[in-house]
Amino acid sequence: MKHVVEILIVIIFIIAAILFVYKSTQGKEQIQSIKEITHTVERKSILSTSENTIEKRFGLPEGYERIYYDEVSFERYLMQLPLKAHGEKVHYYDGREKPKNIYDAVVDFDLGNRDLQQCADSIIRLRAEYLYNRKKYKDINFNFTNGFNAEYEKWIQGYRIQVKNNDVKWEKSKSYDDSYENFKKYLDIVYSYAGTISLSKELIKVENIKEIKPGDIFIQGGSPGHAVIVVDVAINKTTNHKIFMLAQGYMPAQDIHILKNQHNEADSPWYSVDFGNELITPEWTFSKDSLRRF
Repeated sequence: MKHVVEILIVIIFIIAAILFVYKSTQGKEQIQSIKEITHTVERKSILSTSENTIEKRFGLPEGYERIYYDEVSFERYLMQLPLKAHGEKVHYYDGREKPKNIYDAVVDFDLGNRDLQQCADSIIRLRAEYLYNRKKYKDINFNFTNGFNAEYEKWIQGYRIQVKNNDVKWEKSKSYDDSYENFKKYLDIVYSYAGTISLSKELIKVENIKEIKPGDIFIQGGSPGHAVIVVDVAINKTTNHKIFMLAQGYMPAQDIHILKNQHNEADSPWYSVDFGNELITPEWTFSKDSLRRF
């Protein structure tokens, strides 16, 4: 009889232990669920889906505030880029939808129906659009891969670029025209003969990543190469830590879009300046020393 009682005690102890472990596990799962819900709420709080510019669409992680620049600066222009409605997709020049969901928003610029505006071209587009809007025509000039400088001021005077093999020259064939339609034709020529190799040679190296600002470019010149542009920057005034947002075009020609941060979805599309020796973006990895600016 005593032996039976001892066995019953052992069985009761085992059952109690199992129930304790089960309830502990359930508790952890509930805590995890709460964390996941909180994570989702925090993610949603960064996004204002009804807004249509970068600075208004995307909020900030807790403790950060935007760095504001002169109203007529290139930095401010990028922060105020128009965005398509929330949920709009990136499309290629031929109308196909980009299959990879690696973006948080689409810039509301027309693309055209030719395979021209790719990665470096998208950055050229943003820079040229800003200068054109400010009527800084003298500053609109970009180098072809062979070194030829395509000056927009000559273009509006009626000169056209003639390319034969590697020989490039200007020829007067049109009258003065500074219309937006003619400006777009100029850009199509630039897109055709410029790229990451030529653009990387035009830019100035940013020595300190902590000095990052909108308009800066992570670029790797090559065939293929790639480039992404910083469109917004924020700072934590307590720690002086900065975060930034990136936009890109890609191959084939496609809508310019705001890149997700796939390694920190809670704060996406913001990236930390403390990314180590490599900046990993959805479609390219850049070295830390590849930051440049106009």
